[in-house]
Amino acid sequence: MRLRIDLAYDGSGFHGWAAQPGLRTVQGEVEQALAVALRRRTPTGELLRVPVVCAGRTDTGVHARGQVLHVDTTAEELAASAGRSPEPPLEALQRRLAGILPADVVVRRVVEAPAGFDARFSATWRRYAYRVADRPGSVDPLTRSHVLAWSRPLSLDALAEASAPLVGLHDFAAFCKQREGATTVRTLLDLSWTRRPDGVLEATVRADAFCHSMVRALVGCLLAVGEGRRPVGWPAAVLASASRSPEVTVAPAHGLTLEEVAYPDDEELAARAEQTRARRAPVAPAAEEDA
Repeated sequence: MRLRIDLAYDGSGFHGWAAQPGLRTVQGEVEQALAVALRRRTPTGELLRVPVVCAGRTDTGVHARGQVLHVDTTAEELAASAGRSPEPPLEALQRRLAGILPADVVVRRVVEAPAGFDARFSATWRRYAYRVADRPGSVDPLTRSHVLAWSRPLSLDALAEASAPLVGLHDFAAFCKQREGATTVRTLLDLSWTRRPDGVLEATVRADAFCHSMVRALVGCLLAVGEGRRPVGWPAAVLASASRSPEVTVAPAHGLTLEEVAYPDDEELAARAEQTRARRAPVAPAAEEDA
């Protein structure tokens, strides 16, 4: 059986999502916790890795409220992991994970996934938010690890005008770190800005998928327009160049949060996964890193 796990985490203390030897990562913590919770061990008692697949790999320092992953298990293993708990096995697993995971990672939901569900390839879009405090009164020391403090005022109108031409199907090579064999063509469904009541500027960035550093490169380019250093047509010109510009500064990671991942109706999950795999082949897994 396949489980869907909805996850939230503060990325401040992690070297990104993807497991890396000797480094603290979200994937490493989750897989370790699942190994303990599911009691998956070798005959000699050593923990076995429990591989998981996520909807979008986040970079170092990037946060998530709406990360989604899947893990494969069996009904027997799940029931055994619950032990003497009176709770249903899925609820017992969520509670066990809560007791094992560190405080900066929270499992929000554990359910049996529908047939054909793939956390990565079945997804139809991912939505990120980037938050900037550009006014002294909107800088909050309690959110300093999640909101970028910007020392110069930003024009909401200029940000909106510069963002509009970037929406749609484009080759975002100018805003991505190139990976061998990876496509940089993406459909940007939404790139909009609002100013919250507390004065914080919030960008909503939604796409079918993102290539590595794409969101932060887009935001960094737009911030230069918002503060008046660049004309509103500059981001569109950068996009048209189809090559990474050294003049584009990648925005800091801590202002970025993965907010939501969307999936089609259950009966369309398998078809969506097959279509995505076919379209992205032969894309290397690393090319799916977000942020």
